Amino acid sequence: MSILVFVLVRLSGDPTYILLGRDASPEAREEFRRDWGLDKPIVFQYGVWLIRGIQGDFGESMLRKKPALNLVINHLWNTLQLVLVAMSFSVVLGMVIGITSAVKQGGLADWLGRYFSLLGQSAPTFWVGIMLMMLLAAHWNLLPTSGKSGFKSFLMPAFTLGWFSTAAILRISRSAMLDVLGSEYIKAARAMGLPQPLVVLKYALRNAAITVLTMISLQFIALLGSSVIVETVFAWPGIGRLAVETIFARDFPLIQALTIVFAVIFITINLFVDILYGYIDPRIRYN
Repeated sequence: MSILVFVLVRLSGDPTYILLGRDASPEAREEFRRDWGLDKPIVFQYGVWLIRGIQGDFGESMLRKKPALNLVINHLWNTLQLVLVAMSFSVVLGMVIGITSAVKQGGLADWLGRYFSLLGQSAPTFWVGIMLMMLLAAHWNLLPTSGKSGFKSFLMPAFTLGWFSTAAILRISRSAMLDVLGSEYIKAARAMGLPQPLVVLKYALRNAAITVLTMISLQFIALLGSSVIVETVFAWPGIGRLAVETIFARDFPLIQALTIVFAVIFITINLFVDILYGYIDPRIRYN
């Protein structure tokens, strides 16, 4: 990942045309390249950056003149807050509707659940955000239109961000529960006269949890990546908005720091979920 991002950002073009403007003199451009080490061979640049990166130094932002890693961490916290709120209601709402839809298969609850899932995965995120902004902020004046200024400012961005994930978790929860509810041991538990809530929540849900947990982890990572759209629509001071501004500015050190931090988060979440599998299902063991 480090090699890939290091090479690709340099293929995006000369940052001096963005940071210095097109009217800058050739001497000013050359001086800028010398100051930032861009006049050295790319292999040498990568070696210096890698050695410093291992020590936690990802360089200084060309645009903001601040340590790149500090900028990423500061904006990442704002994004994580938004993602955690969005993920919380997505998991709760998606699983409750999905489980209810599976238990009441063929009924009104199942029909409404499938319709909500279809609508959730069909409506674009930016459109949902704009519609909420028009209704709840501009028309009814119930919530702030943009920025981070208290609990109310979380509601519209979090709902918009978690809209697609709710539908995805709903679909997977329903599908996994239907597979488990049709198994022989569930039929045996029901034949023994065990209460329906106990059969569903203790025996069926635990065995369906592996598939649902995998989807939740993937959706969490997807929310971090797709936050750029929501943060742009609602002017949220997060890492997604920072990434857009950084890419347009061709701020090499900050782009590299952003990508590496995302890669570490991705690997960490997948490792955590793999370990969690062994606790949920005793049949899974790691040697």
